[in-house]
Amino acid sequence: MTITRRQFIQTLLLSGGALLFPGQFSCRGISANGDAFRPAYLALEEKGQFAQRIEQAYATFENCTLCPQRCGVNRTQGEKGVCRATDRLVVYSRQPHFGEELPLVGQKGSGTIFFSNCSLRCVFCQNWPIAHEGRGWDISDERLADMMLELQKMGCHNINLVTPTHVMPNILNATRIAMKKGLTLPLCYNTGGYELTENIRLLDGIVDIYLPDFKFMDADMALRYTRSAGDYPEQAKRAIVEMHRQTGDLVVDERGIAKRGLMVRHLVMPNHVAGTRELVAWAAENLSKDTYINIMSQYRVEHRAFEYPAIARAISYEEFIEAIDWAKAAGLSNLDQRSIAQYEVFKRRI
Repeated sequence: MTITRRQFIQTLLLSGGALLFPGQFSCRGISANGDAFRPAYLALEEKGQFAQRIEQAYATFENCTLCPQRCGVNRTQGEKGVCRATDRLVVYSRQPHFGEELPLVGQKGSGTIFFSNCSLRCVFCQNWPIAHEGRGWDISDERLADMMLELQKMGCHNINLVTPTHVMPNILNATRIAMKKGLTLPLCYNTGGYELTENIRLLDGIVDIYLPDFKFMDADMALRYTRSAGDYPEQAKRAIVEMHRQTGDLVVDERGIAKRGLMVRHLVMPNHVAGTRELVAWAAENLSKDTYINIMSQYRVEHRAFEYPAIARAISYEEFIEAIDWAKAAGLSNLDQRSIAQYEVFKRRI
């Protein structure tokens, strides 16, 4: 059975009740009770290493290797590669976001900053005006730092950096500027998963929460639906293993708010093109069975997806149910609570 738009919205309302009644939904994770939280970047600054990391990151702009595309363009001279960005920041929006995972959202929202452009060219991209066309406003690193501080002042629980890969040097510089002005929130690196492991190592001791997508397990599927990233599965595997090495399983405070750790997103796609069964088996074997996994049902036919018959429809109830069943069978024990709520609703509908 295919999910209609109306049914999908009804399901979101049912499962989204966690936002209104958070006490009814528990988030599993290692408790951070008893220890005052300090973001990782404060310790790195105390060691005198933060400025050096920024310098290393900025050097990549001159022969860009910030993502596995390795375009090699000189972005400091205005040259553009696959991501179509120079060394200047372009930001589409910043605001408290309440649609993210519950451990990120809490009561006051995730402090989300959407960066324009992207090194992946997914044909089904739901944010294609931002990611593909680069809509947004040019800002300085100093202005980005101010945005972080504004979100902290609003009460947000973290700084959620969406599509950060191609502007990682700017982010590091802005974080240090904001830190000197009082930033104390954890950084959430919200990435499409297409990362070079050596660049993720540059973030060790800076990023507290990693939130990567894991889009595809099959290279042919990745190439078909990104048009350039056939190496996506292998790059994502290596990068996510490194993210887990750095931060471990999810750590939450007494309110269930994320403070540190890895949270993996996976979008279920029609006709099994994302390789969900293989992905959950890989995660259970190579990460931890307690890894926070969000198996998502919200695939929509967006951008150019209608040109590709295998993904030119919504997923069915059955496809989402089997995805969750596969995750459970693999032994993954920390699945996103709203996804589980949707799973239970879908099971009652078939």
